[in-house]
Amino acid sequence: MGALLHFLSLLLFLSLLQGAQAATFTISNRCGYTVWPGILSNAGVAPPSTTGFALSPGQTLAVSVAAAWSGRIWGRTLCGQDSSGKFTCATGDCGSGDVQCNGGGAAPPATLAEFTLAGGSGGGGGDDFYDVSLVDGYNLPMLVAPSTPPPASGGAASNNGSSCQVTGCVMDLNKSCPAELQVVAASAARRAVAACKSACEAFGTAEYCCSGAHGSPATCAATAYSRFFKGACPRAYSYAYDDATSTFTCAAAGGGYDVVFCPGMSSLKSGGNPEAVGLPPTYSTMAFTGNAESLTMSRNSLVILLMIISSVISTLSW
Repeated sequence: MGALLHFLSLLLFLSLLQGAQAATFTISNRCGYTVWPGILSNAGVAPPSTTGFALSPGQTLAVSVAAAWSGRIWGRTLCGQDSSGKFTCATGDCGSGDVQCNGGGAAPPATLAEFTLAGGSGGGGGDDFYDVSLVDGYNLPMLVAPSTPPPASGGAASNNGSSCQVTGCVMDLNKSCPAELQVVAASAARRAVAACKSACEAFGTAEYCCSGAHGSPATCAATAYSRFFKGACPRAYSYAYDDATSTFTCAAAGGGYDVVFCPGMSSLKSGGNPEAVGLPPTYSTMAFTGNAESLTMSRNSLVILLMIISSVISTLSW
């Protein structure tokens, strides 16, 4: 009897352990340059097994997280070792001095994917919330999509009236970034825009940062700079209170999410990222380890195309 109880206890423990790692982020790099993803868990939430790694062009890594995980994922670019051997990145640096972010967040400007997972399985655990944010600026294109089809019930609608939708910012904003917001990287050969600051980061005023007298939805409105970001990327957050069209939900089924840098846009290989136009990083790319299954995006290809068309039309009308 004692052996049987021990065996049943072990099965229960393994079942609980599996449930705690029920969600998977499949992170893919479709850029023409190396991206170093960073992962930060919210306060009180256990981190995944990795918080930073390198993805060469075309590579994919699956990262498991707890079913009720919350936090953010972003891409770092132009990373390397300085003269003291410290690992740093020109954009999205997490300040850890290492490839692993180890609890450090992205230094702005950086495109952010933000998640609050409900922790359910089979659609019975409530809804996940997710978004792509340009509130801290922009450094590279990013797309977020639920990895599995939505359940028949469709899940509760988000603020924009939809659920389980693809979201992101698929446009290369470094090409059109206003001069006063540009972060420029330079080499002996040329200069190129590496990222685009938010107006809050660039000017630090309450109007742009939604702070002080402008610290509520009633007093902090869109500005010309936030409209620049919103016009190019209508589904992404453009300022702190841009909730109505930027927050998405999906019934929690444990399937996880696809996070894609430079989604389906081969033209970005010669776009605004300095490494892509001939400014090499000073750090040699790490050896890739982990699950390198290629990401199949055929089910999202039409949505991506529609997002690009919508973004172009919005930009022209703005």
